[in-house]
Amino acid sequence: MKILIASHTYIVDLNCEKLRALSRLKPGIEVTVVVPKRWKPGGVQNKIIETEYRDEGAFKIVPISNFSQNHQGLLTFGTDLITLLQQFRPQIIQVEQGSRGLAYSQMIALNQLLGLKAKNVFFTWWNLPYELKLPVALLEKYNLNHSHGIISGNQDGAEVLRQRGYQGPIKVMPQLGVDESLFTPQIQPELASKLDIKTGDFVVGFVGRFVQEKGLLTLLQALFSLKDKHWKLLLLGRGELQSELIKLVAENNFQERVIFVESVAHNEVANYINLMSTLVLPSETTYKFKTLTAVGWKEQFGHVLIEAMACQVPVIGSNSGEIPHVIGDAGLVFPEGDVQALANCLVQLMDKPDFAQTLSEMGYQKAMVKYTNKALAKQQLEFYQELVNSP
Repeated sequence: MKILIASHTYIVDLNCEKLRALSRLKPGIEVTVVVPKRWKPGGVQNKIIETEYRDEGAFKIVPISNFSQNHQGLLTFGTDLITLLQQFRPQIIQVEQGSRGLAYSQMIALNQLLGLKAKNVFFTWWNLPYELKLPVALLEKYNLNHSHGIISGNQDGAEVLRQRGYQGPIKVMPQLGVDESLFTPQIQPELASKLDIKTGDFVVGFVGRFVQEKGLLTLLQALFSLKDKHWKLLLLGRGELQSELIKLVAENNFQERVIFVESVAHNEVANYINLMSTLVLPSETTYKFKTLTAVGWKEQFGHVLIEAMACQVPVIGSNSGEIPHVIGDAGLVFPEGDVQALANCLVQLMDKPDFAQTLSEMGYQKAMVKYTNKALAKQQLEFYQELVNSP
């Protein structure tokens, strides 16, 4: 099977592991990944990335000239894409820029013009209802009408697409898996000593952006209400809420118990997760964000949850977006924004170490069976086989 995947996501080599695994599942599978030749991610990486061609046999990364260097929806490719499609002649074309991506419309049109007869698939994370105006509404209608299948990163996203009128096959699975060779249980005595974490400390952990919608204020309030318990809080990340968090910690005299760590390299995150007695993702749905085509945000997956599960760290999450589906019965879920409910979850793990151990084992098994790169690659291939074998 010849599979072509296009997305700016794969300019980062670490993000390619699932697709590499896909190319190795069976003989005869070829995966070619189209990435923009030049891309400016924004945020902390304030530079233009120049991508390079890679040939690993059945797995290739091919940079293609592109228009728009920092907008997912407006990304389109140059005429060198036509040459690639003519030479490779894929059976599956998957574009990971959402339902309104111009690059997806471009691929659909080229698929028809070149007579490739490939199945058109797109990936989306979007999980809130939305209204569209012309011409964007027509663009999405064109994309949906010509889609043979869709991969949604979450259950809510699949529901939204059904509401938009799409009746074809939808597979629910995340875009990226967890690297079980990196995220694995491993004691960290030196790092614990450096951060003044002692044996027996119950370490509550958070990894992510320090922003309102990640529910950090709820987490702090829950822990402040448990001042008689022996806990420490390890906050790994950064963001606009940091100064407010530091102020609240100082006002409540918890400076000795809260550890702030600036964002670290992705291959070091597992070391910090392995210090945690539990990882908490207390995300909160918000409708304050506005884009040209949508309003609001709710948790689209919570990748850090599966990273913690792979490290055998029990997880606690709010019921925002996809979190309850990711955790299932392999962790604890509380109503978003509910300080007391979160405090109760924390107390359960603090007071019942056997229960915490059971959850850590269940989470680990779930991550290994469902969320490794190889496990996701298998799910993706099965979906492709269904599409290729359908009329």
